[in-house]
Amino acid sequence: MKEGFGQKPDWLRKTWKTDEETREVEDLVRELGLNTVCREASCPNYTECFGRGTATFMILGAVCTRNCGFCGVTHSAPEPLDSGEPGRVAEAVKRLGLKYVVITSVTRDDLDDGGAEHFAKTVREIRRLSPETVIETLIPDFGGSGPALDLVIEAAPDVISHNMETVRELYGQVRPEADYERSLQVIRHIADSGSGIKAKSGLMVGVGETNGQVSELMDDLRKAGCGILTIGQYLRPSEKNIPVIKYIEPAVFDQWADEARRKGFEFVASAPFVRSSYHADEAIL
Repeated sequence: MKEGFGQKPDWLRKTWKTDEETREVEDLVRELGLNTVCREASCPNYTECFGRGTATFMILGAVCTRNCGFCGVTHSAPEPLDSGEPGRVAEAVKRLGLKYVVITSVTRDDLDDGGAEHFAKTVREIRRLSPETVIETLIPDFGGSGPALDLVIEAAPDVISHNMETVRELYGQVRPEADYERSLQVIRHIADSGSGIKAKSGLMVGVGETNGQVSELMDDLRKAGCGILTIGQYLRPSEKNIPVIKYIEPAVFDQWADEARRKGFEFVASAPFVRSSYHADEAIL
């Protein structure tokens, strides 16, 4: 049975708070003219991550060229590429003293390389200013371009993540402008690159998938070489987005985590509030 917008069980109730560390990160993000996926995608862990002095930076603007049914990011005409953004992200990482940083983006189908070189520049700038920081890039599919993906691989982040988001059978509803096999190929390309970069992916549940479909997705990811997996509850950002079909109980997330480990994933985070970049450092550090 579908749940109404805003109607959540007790295990999905979260207290929002603003403390000094949260304000410090917010102030720095505003000062440097940056975007965070925490705010733009209405992440439920927003204040918790900011309170830890961390943030997932979103590059390539705050407007996406795709219009996925689940996503809270604005869909509109794309913004001009900001050549100074990589340097400002690196400055933020340095000033925050981050041990681990996640760099993600909107999808930019209007750019020839999908924004891959911009990702690479951001990684290189972070390495220059903060050589000890562990870097994860959470990338779009770059339209399936291997050469574009190679630009990111050559910049040598420690982790490259690309989220499958949902099971094969629901792509037409949840990700109508994406392709299941194309996203799997992104993971396979990373794993087969010989770079030593860890391949990671994420899945959201509660949009109508079955346990069998989740298991099949895990198998597909393992065959593609994915080593790190996150599973979290889909929460509807607004009434314009696809509805929540079911709120999954925490015990089911535990069962999926056990199954994923049996299938050979080296690190699994599976719980209602887990997101692809939530406590991402725990997989590496």
